[in-house]
Order: sequence, then C-alpha cells, then structure tokens
Amino acid sequence: MLQNIAIGQYVPGHSFLHRADPRSKLLFIILFATLVFLANNTITYAVLVAFTLYAGLLSRLSLGYILKSLKPVWILIVFTIILHIFMTKGGAVYFQWGWFTVEERGIQQAIFISLRLGLLVVISSLLTLTTSPIDLTEGLERLLGPFGRIGVPVHEIALMMSIAIRFIPTLMEETDKIIKAQTARGANFTSGSLVKRAQSLIPIAIPLFVSAFRRAEDLALAMEARGYRGGVGRTRLHKLAFSWRDAGIAVAGVLLAITIGWWRA
Repeated sequence: MLQNIAIGQYVPGHSFLHRADPRSKLLFIILFATLVFLANNTITYAVLVAFTLYAGLLSRLSLGYILKSLKPVWILIVFTIILHIFMTKGGAVYFQWGWFTVEERGIQQAIFISLRLGLLVVISSLLTLTTSPIDLTEGLERLLGPFGRIGVPVHEIALMMSIAIRFIPTLMEETDKIIKAQTARGANFTSGSLVKRAQSLIPIAIPLFVSAFRRAEDLALAMEARGYRGGVGRTRLHKLAFSWRDAGIAVAGVLLAITIGWWRA
C-alpha cells in the first residue's frame, strides 16, 4: 500500500528539481497556485498542464508514479465534474431530458475546475517527491523567518507542517492495515445503506486515532531523547544556497505569469 501512495513521499534523486533550493520551489508553488486560480480559458489551462508535465520530466520520476497522487482525490474530482454538468447552465445545449440538460458552459466548467484541482495536487506532490523532509522544514523556516522577529515560533511551525506532510502515507498505510484486519474479522465496508456504511467506519476511525496519538507520542519521546529543544541555537550541516537552478525556476515563474496574464480572458 505504501508504494501506491505519492502524497507525502520523498524519492531520493539527482534531478534538476531534486537539487533546486526548497525555498525557490515553495515560492514557485505559491505562484503556480495563484495562476491556477487566475486561469479561465482553454489556452491558459493548456499552458499550465504543459508546464506541469514538463516539471514532471525534470523530476525524472515516472508519470504513472506522479499521477498516483490523484488517487486520494479522484472521488472529489468526479463529484466536481458531475456537479458542474448538472448545475452550471449556459451556451449550447448538448443533451436534454425533461428538466435535465447538459450545456456547453457546464461541460467547460467541469473540465476547468477538475483540472484546477488536479494541477494543484500534482504540483504539490512534485514538491514532496523531490524535497526531503529536512530540506522542506529548513526551507519553510527560512521563508517564515521574518515573522520570528515578532514572536512567531517559526521553527516549530515549519517542523509541524513537514511532519504532517510526511505522516500522510504512514497514516494511509495504517488505515489500510486496519481495514484488512476488520475485514478479516467479518466487517463489511462495501454493502448496506449509507448510514450503515458510515457506522462501519467507526471501527476504523477509533484505532486510527489511537495509533496516530501513539506515533505522535513516540516521535516526541524520540526527539527529546536526541536533545531536541526547538530552533534556538541550532546549527546545520548543510546550508541552503541559491544556484543557477533556482534562477531558472524564477525565470520560468515569471514567464508563466506573463503567459497566463497575456492569454487570460
């Protein structure tokens, strides 16, 4: 199960994206997410999709592995498509049956909104796939550094965020084990009414929460045993430094923003 989860995983490598500074990748993702919400036509979405595919090539990871990050949200994507096809009206009518109609605007919005969600998930997965938890924590801490001057616990916030991302595949693996164990004991999660299916999730949720709290306690004890006392006075073996790769990411971000702004209706 763990090998089938892309979100939160880190795959060691020596690609362009692996060697880039985590700060430049984080800033680019913020810019990319903004541009995704600004895109509003076929050309702008095509540019974003093409750029995401190119970023996947730069990571030197298989396309199939990257697309696995969409598995946890495919139900939401399908629901979004159905909702917009049913509810959004406007343009030419492609199908009509009584009060139900499928119109041009509904299909267009279904495609655009599902692409928006998929692009955000894939580009975020590329960050975790090509950035180690340690580098991600340091990058977040450095970016949030100015807030530390007003008393914000920057190091602790960055550490909590990176741990939360890293534990996504661990919790999903734990959920899979619990489901298999409950199924072996006769539990049924695939049949019955909606209420019964919701009730059948209780034997999954309780052990999962217990396991999550136990893992959190074990992690806290391990950090204390290794002398962790927060970010004050901490030194680092490897210092973050911008390189020509980060300059390339900055140029790509500027060009992408100009392109989206130019073609945005």
